[in-house]
Amino acid sequence: MGLLPPIVEIQKRRAVDLKTAFPGLERLPVVLRILLENLLRNRPGPEVVRLFRDWLATGHSEAEIEFLPNRLLMHDTTCGPALVDIAGLRDAVAEAGGDPHLLNPILPIDVSTDHSIAIDRYNDSNAAAFNMAREAERNAERFRLTKWAESALSNFRVHPPGTGILHTINMEQLATVVVREDAVGGWVHPDTLIGTDSHTPMINGVGVLGWGVGGLEAEGVMFGLPVVMQLPDVVGVRLTGALPEGVLATDLALRITEMLRKEALDSAFVEFFGPGIGSISVGDRAVVANMAPEYGAQTAYFPIDSHTLAYLRMTGRPDDLVRLVEEYAQLNGLWYDPSASPTYTRVLELDLSSISISLAGPRRPHDRVVPSEAAEAIAQISQNKQPSQFALGHGSVAIASITSCTNTTDPRLTLAAGLLARKARARGLKAAPWVKTAFSPGSPAAERYLERAGLLDDLEAMGFAIVGYGCMACIGNTGPLSPEMERAIAEGLTATAVISGNRNFPGRVHPLLDAGFLASPPLVVAYAIAGTSAIDILSEKIGTDKDGQPVYLRDIWPSSAEIDEAFHKSHDADDYREAFSKASASRRWRELEAPAGARFPWDETSTYLRRPPFTRGGPQSRLGSYDAVPLMVLGDDITTDHISPAGSIDARSETGKYLIANGENPLDLNVHSSRRGNFESMIRGLFTNKSVVNHLGADIPPGSTVDAMSGEIVPLYVAAERYAEAEESSVVFAGKRYGQGSSRDWAAKGLALLGVRAVLASSFERIHRTNLIGMGILPLRLQDEIESTALGLRPSDRVRINADLSQLRADLSVPVKILRDGAEIVRLTAFAEVKTDLEFRQLEIGGVVPLILTRTLEGTASGQTTSHDKVN
Repeated sequence: MGLLPPIVEIQKRRAVDLKTAFPGLERLPVVLRILLENLLRNRPGPEVVRLFRDWLATGHSEAEIEFLPNRLLMHDTTCGPALVDIAGLRDAVAEAGGDPHLLNPILPIDVSTDHSIAIDRYNDSNAAAFNMAREAERNAERFRLTKWAESALSNFRVHPPGTGILHTINMEQLATVVVREDAVGGWVHPDTLIGTDSHTPMINGVGVLGWGVGGLEAEGVMFGLPVVMQLPDVVGVRLTGALPEGVLATDLALRITEMLRKEALDSAFVEFFGPGIGSISVGDRAVVANMAPEYGAQTAYFPIDSHTLAYLRMTGRPDDLVRLVEEYAQLNGLWYDPSASPTYTRVLELDLSSISISLAGPRRPHDRVVPSEAAEAIAQISQNKQPSQFALGHGSVAIASITSCTNTTDPRLTLAAGLLARKARARGLKAAPWVKTAFSPGSPAAERYLERAGLLDDLEAMGFAIVGYGCMACIGNTGPLSPEMERAIAEGLTATAVISGNRNFPGRVHPLLDAGFLASPPLVVAYAIAGTSAIDILSEKIGTDKDGQPVYLRDIWPSSAEIDEAFHKSHDADDYREAFSKASASRRWRELEAPAGARFPWDETSTYLRRPPFTRGGPQSRLGSYDAVPLMVLGDDITTDHISPAGSIDARSETGKYLIANGENPLDLNVHSSRRGNFESMIRGLFTNKSVVNHLGADIPPGSTVDAMSGEIVPLYVAAERYAEAEESSVVFAGKRYGQGSSRDWAAKGLALLGVRAVLASSFERIHRTNLIGMGILPLRLQDEIESTALGLRPSDRVRINADLSQLRADLSVPVKILRDGAEIVRLTAFAEVKTDLEFRQLEIGGVVPLILTRTLEGTASGQTTSHDKVN
């Protein structure tokens, strides 16, 4: 199994007439029609059509395909690590005598700067300006790297702070639905993309096919590797009926997340169809599609129809583009036909009229609860003792935030929140004083339409002043809680966050919060007023008005007619272009100084940017036959937030101590996600989420393990240093759904730097599995009946693995033995979770970074100047 063949440029050969190329096209799911077009345009041949014919026979295929997206989408905290890798690789190319200029992205890349801003100030009309100024101060060094890349790399465009959230920018500004290739004869084809954020499928709501990948896979795509994947299963979800009065898109998304997570989709594509499609707008669809990773799908697609055209007009797209989208989709079989019945792998049914107002939580986004069940859900995870000095008790709301691309991209949802705030204000209600309130919309256009609707003042009166245009609370950039709340939590209070985001894993929203609920924007405002989540907010009073009368949610909940009226009053299609253009012309960004040149000038004293160790040296596979020590034994639902936290850095933590020792202010250490350019910071933060339990021994603190040689409990990075010195290998054991959550590649990079050679888990989430392979780590799936925590592993045990490269193939049974004092005590069956030939080749060479380096040096030696690869 040698390295990939020499670099070959792939030309866009011709436009594709799908109806002619594939008679009976209407039988294919629309997502497969888009994949078929992509393959026929880039790698035409009769075998492509045969693959899709074969798929129709069974609704399944084991065949590999090579998908070439039009463009790549990144945000600053996934782009930052990639740029550090690129800068290190350019150094490696130069050090090997090559030309670093050759290492250049070959497809357009858009980068948003939305993950760095934090909620330092809130409940203040000047909060956004203040928070943006603090963002610039904290992250100037990282931003300089990004500006260097914009000048040093081709095909690389940065959208500065304040322009909005990645997926909202994609929806409102970047997506064209179809693309006209004027350079090759004006041919037209579908707009497709991948993104380094798991919520990239949000763009499927407007009829553009895209999905999230790990940062390491994206690096490969940047430099010419196609997305190699199996022709996917497609699960059809047939929608009927219409949403009841008062029920919102968020409620629909939470119900679908609950329903589909139970289906074990195993990274299938989901496609929505049926008569109910016509009753939901693109805004509604985007909320549902955004949650695809939460229900285990690779992507979730809504076909192009009249709602798509309406959204394009609403956001100010040119009329000629709208006409082109309609004409192309209808001519080429991509326009939604409600009477068609495509073939799906399997079909699920959902009646929209059955949806009700919902929450999800208190710890997982697929655990939907009706509001009457919230108090019991909190009680089940709370300690018995009530803190003596805090009146409200368990379930008190610490953070209430209208946040995230998930819900703030749809104007109707933010307008609904404003209408509820107006009615609450008229009754004299306010948010409870212990609640940290915040509003961080996905787009700067939101301020314009809310102001035109007369609702911005009402939101501010309820504490929901705009705090910035970024992810903020949704990714844990929440800043400090109120002192009163922090004292109560220290006494044992189980406080909650209520956010309109997409994830509520313990510690994600704030390190002190183990519980959180996902809710629609107006419901977030209601919980802020109530001050507690431990009530049935649909039937109990949420406050007392200025006349001493009880106020119930039904008294202030906006009707559909009121939301529609506010939308029509506030709508101006020019807002989207003008607000984005104004934010893009940021003076602060324009005046930020950045280095120039083909190679980035490293500062060895930096605590933000350090050249990664894995960009030095040549190929080195982690496969083979070996004995390893168990580094960690973990349970179910270990997310990438657990593995590599994104939130604030505690001065008392190992990361905090490292940063302080290197001159950083202990009162302002920033967040882990902003430190992803420094491997020294990141390895110290691994598995430090307070809910992580290492079952290798009793009372092991998060982020620590037992040294197999001494029996001492030490931080993980210390154990790794000792094992490396002793030439000991290590492995990690885990349970079900290992690596669910964000796409962050540091959850795999960190394990690689700890010396981990394999992860043995009951099941893996797709993106993290690919990230592990991208770092050369072998994912091994244990048989379903095996629970990692029941193995009784001891630190001194040895795990014998026979992962012989010459025999390794997809789902191959890999022998695993547990040895104690030299004698075999357990024999396990594990299967290689490796799906494609490209993934095997990455494991062979040690990951995607050495693969890119090797390919670039091969291109230098052969005199080639392009990096667009072909995989045979």
